Amino acid sequence: MVDPHEVLTVAGAPSPVSASAVAHEASAAGSLVVVLDDDPTGTQSVHGLPVLTRWSVDDLRWAFTQDTLAVYVLTNTRSLDPDEAAARNAEVVRNARAAAGDRPLVFASRGDSTLRGHFPLEPRVIDATLQELGAPGVDGVVIVPAFPDAGRVTIGGVHYTRSGTEYTPVAETEFARDATFGYRSSDLRAWVEEKTGGEIPADRVALIDLPLLRGGDTDAVTERLLGLRGAAPVVVDAETEEDLRVLSLALIAAERRGRSFVYRVGPPFVRARIGMAARTPLGTDEIGTGTDAPGGLVVVGSHVALTTHQLAALVDTHPRARVIELDVDDVLDPAAREAALARTVDAVVEGLADHDVVLHTSRLLRQSDDPAASLAIAREVSAALVRCVSDTLARRAPRFVVAKGGITSSDVASLGLGIHRALVRGPMLPGLVSLWEPVGGPAAGIPYVVFAGNVGADDSLAEVVDRLSTLTTSSTADGAPVTGAPNTGVHP
Repeated sequence: MVDPHEVLTVAGAPSPVSASAVAHEASAAGSLVVVLDDDPTGTQSVHGLPVLTRWSVDDLRWAFTQDTLAVYVLTNTRSLDPDEAAARNAEVVRNARAAAGDRPLVFASRGDSTLRGHFPLEPRVIDATLQELGAPGVDGVVIVPAFPDAGRVTIGGVHYTRSGTEYTPVAETEFARDATFGYRSSDLRAWVEEKTGGEIPADRVALIDLPLLRGGDTDAVTERLLGLRGAAPVVVDAETEEDLRVLSLALIAAERRGRSFVYRVGPPFVRARIGMAARTPLGTDEIGTGTDAPGGLVVVGSHVALTTHQLAALVDTHPRARVIELDVDDVLDPAAREAALARTVDAVVEGLADHDVVLHTSRLLRQSDDPAASLAIAREVSAALVRCVSDTLARRAPRFVVAKGGITSSDVASLGLGIHRALVRGPMLPGLVSLWEPVGGPAAGIPYVVFAGNVGADDSLAEVVDRLSTLTTSSTADGAPVTGAPNTGVHP
């Protein structure tokens, strides 16, 4: 395996490409990037863009009229089985083409920066559907999972999680042991071979590496892309935003010369591809709150270790919140489920009357040796959380909602809160956690925070909730804040 420090030394400093330079080229090209996001956390790197959780032709037309270079469509396919994921991707592509008219579209399949998700299925379905609609087959599948803001970088074709100066090959992390989407390879070329069952050998996967990206010649990168044919996969290094911008300029140039690509990418690629500058976290005056209810709702479904650490830190630093645990064993037991959900909703509604509520699933992960069965368990648990949120919203609207975890945040948005159209306002933390403004529907005016399970530091969830809670705290006559009852650790 390559030494990342040695590659970085050889490659030199990133090329100084500005966001405005990419924006100029992207605007001139005129194409709209349609992002099929397999969970809503892909919006964490962007701001001011429309996002859909439904994808009718009318919904897509609304999004396409928002004066934008990119639109997010939340397919939530990471929670679906392969057949369902394929059907959903195909439906989005067909409806997007119908809504776009003559406007050129480029499709990005947004996957996980730690390599979980339906690959190669989703890029292949996008390509096949476009061909069914009369387009020629794509020339290349551009694979860029890097997420430098969150410490996920690709160097020498190898994908790493970075902490300080330490680089851990991603196959050595807990993410590679995912019950549904696990893998063995950190070298993305070998990963493609693994995920295609040997159909595409590693030595047939092209690489655009850091020395090429940082060589000061964008035309050389463009030429590499122009050489792709027949949906050939190409892995791209990225260690900084500038690396992604160089790639974006080369892609735009190749597309203007008639080439077509499907992008399989991590969260920040779209920001780079449309020339959007990273923005600072939203200020207090930019967040706002929707209703006059005293409490906000935090929903935690993710089970990765980082989420569990963040939940513990939130409980420790937010002692007056009502903490309610939804027992997964009760959810999975048909005889106990309805009573458990009813008790949970009653406790949440009561808690929101005078303080914030943290609703989380029990921390013992239930899974099966069968990946499909594990996915079904995750979906059943997510459906229970959604029931709790929707039944709560019908009785008492919270001041804000934070959803922790990919599947959790998608289901809470579309099913629990009925958010079908929204605008991404911007990040709550630099490049990591996004706040949405629902457009219409029962959650209109309620700030909704999408928080991926696998990002941030141990205190990041507490930091976000503290900022939101500060906005919602009323004051008594003597100026002291009105707070709710202490953390009672309710277990319905």
